[in-house]
Amino acid sequence: MTTCQLIVDSPVDELTLVGDDIALHAVYFAEHRHAPVRDRLGAPVRRGEAPGVLTAAADQLAEYFAGERTDFELPLAPAGTTFQRRVWDGLHAIPYGRTRSYGELATALGVTGAARAVGMANGRNPLSIVVPCHRVIGADGSLSGYGGGVQRKQALLDLERRVAGLSLW
Repeated sequence: MTTCQLIVDSPVDELTLVGDDIALHAVYFAEHRHAPVRDRLGAPVRRGEAPGVLTAAADQLAEYFAGERTDFELPLAPAGTTFQRRVWDGLHAIPYGRTRSYGELATALGVTGAARAVGMANGRNPLSIVVPCHRVIGADGSLSGYGGGVQRKQALLDLERRVAGLSLW
C-alpha cells in the first residue's frame, strides 16, 4: 500500500490528491499553507495509473465543482491528533452552502470557549474541500484564514451558495 499523488486541475487552481489503495489522505492546493513538501507525498502518478480512491476523488471533486455533488463518498485517512480529527469530523455537520463560526463549532463539539484551538485544528485539515473547513468563518462573519487562501475560501462558499440557491454574501 504505497502512497502516491495525483495532480488535477480545478476552478480554484491545481489540486494534489494524496492517497493509497485504501483511502484518501489529503487534498492540497498548489500553495497550501500547511502542506508538506511535495516529494514527501508519495510518487506522482497519472490518472490512468492512480489507485481507485484517487480516481474516485478526482471524479467527485469534478462533480462538486460542476454543482452536481454536495457530499463526498470516499474512504478518508487524514493524519492528525485525536483533537484535530474530532474537529475535522465535526466539519461534516456543517450543511452544504452554510457556515459556522469557530466558536459555534467549538460549542457543537462540546468544547465551549475553545474557538482558537478549533481554528488551529481547522487550519491543519489536510482534506481541503472534501472535509469542508472552508465553511468555518470568524464570529463577525469574516473569512478569517484558510490554508488555500481567503480568495479560494470565498470561491468555494460562493459556489456552494449558488448551487444551494442561497443568497451570496
